[in-house]
Amino acid sequence: MHAAPQTPIRIAVAGANGHMGRCIVDAVQADPRLTLAARFHRQGVVGDGLVSRDEALAIADVVIDFTSGVASAALAKACADRGGPALVIGSTGFEDAELAAIAEASRSIAIVRSGNFSLGVNMLMGLVEQAARALGPEYDIEIFEAHHRRKIDAPSGTALMLGEAAAKGRGVDLDAVARRARDGITGARPAGEIGFAVMRGGGIVGDHNVSFAAEDEILTLSHSARDRGMFAAGAIAAALWVVSRPPGEYEMRDVLDF
Repeated sequence: MHAAPQTPIRIAVAGANGHMGRCIVDAVQADPRLTLAARFHRQGVVGDGLVSRDEALAIADVVIDFTSGVASAALAKACADRGGPALVIGSTGFEDAELAAIAEASRSIAIVRSGNFSLGVNMLMGLVEQAARALGPEYDIEIFEAHHRRKIDAPSGTALMLGEAAAKGRGVDLDAVARRARDGITGARPAGEIGFAVMRGGGIVGDHNVSFAAEDEILTLSHSARDRGMFAAGAIAAALWVVSRPPGEYEMRDVLDF
């Protein structure tokens, strides 16, 4: 899918001491097409192999960032202000202002941003969109997701992406039909609603189910993550792809040419 470059691409890893950061560091070091140029973590945390953010940006071709919405927005601005490096963002839980900051940065640098870098999940999104388009309003759409106890945002970025795919298939705006939670006497379900349910516990890497429920049948499309290595592999594919792209904000579907 991508020819090996003559010179390894220099990768900096943000949030390098986190669970995903350590996984990405290992994957970068195992890939001969890449070289680990720098690792950095929170502002002011240096030493033991970690450098400052500015030092990392000065020597990297691409930064891979799985941190938080606020940190990713600040990183995107820092990269754009210096005209590079390119950026791969796997963070979730963004506020509107943070998304706007990333969109503004993408006018100067190439950014791949996705709530999930799994090939299977991106295939699932396509299937959900097709099913939502084909099945009528008599099929209620419910999205369930489960993650480890340390995840701080809900619903997950992947669940929201699946909701967007379902809404696109139905030709509606997700915000207009989403039901994020149910509690108490909620009344009958409104037609066309897209519901979300969330579980947090243990060490669950990530499970997502999208159910289309009619009176006489239920169709469920699902994906279960077993190892964080698949996210790291997707992030590396994105880094190899984005390094030669013009400024713009891209998603994993662009990388995979879906």
